[in-house]
Amino acid sequence: MARPRRFDEERALDAAMRTFWANGYEATSTQDLCAATGLGRSSIYNTFHSKHDLFTRVLARYIDAMNAAQFALLEDRQRPAIERIRALLALVVDGEFRNRREGGSIGCLTVNTTVELAGRDPETARMLELDLAHRLTVLRATIETGKREGDITSTRDADSLARFVNGVIAGIRVAGQGGADRAALDGIAATALDALTC
Repeated sequence: MARPRRFDEERALDAAMRTFWANGYEATSTQDLCAATGLGRSSIYNTFHSKHDLFTRVLARYIDAMNAAQFALLEDRQRPAIERIRALLALVVDGEFRNRREGGSIGCLTVNTTVELAGRDPETARMLELDLAHRLTVLRATIETGKREGDITSTRDADSLARFVNGVIAGIRVAGQGGADRAALDGIAATALDALTC
């Protein structure tokens, strides 16, 4: 009979997520993960098999959590589409400053991972591609609604605008990580909203 695990796997995943998020994949050692989770090396490998397997579980968990919060805003049919996108950009900016209060701006784990690993880790690249496709689908649907209802007036097609908004979000994350102040990040968001309604 297998012995029950004596630790909270969900808490260990969250601790590992914060460590990978702050340090990046390559710079996070097994010892860093042991210190963050409170687990011994053998417990980490017995449960998660490898650093890479642990990272892919952490990345999937992060993607699910981020998308749940963002998609809830974008799919809120009680608000005009432009207001949903405004709320999404505000959520992203607020997240950057919440992270600063909690110990420093660490950007977005998916953006950080795209820069660090997507070009040389096929499994991670596939996860990021699927996430991007899902996010673009939801953004595109929101923008199409806004175009139909008249609150998004840009003449650009919905696909281009969805990619633009996604790029703005990544840019806000990177600018925040680089130390941009709130006025600068709010200005980026406001400019993006202007572009959707010009």
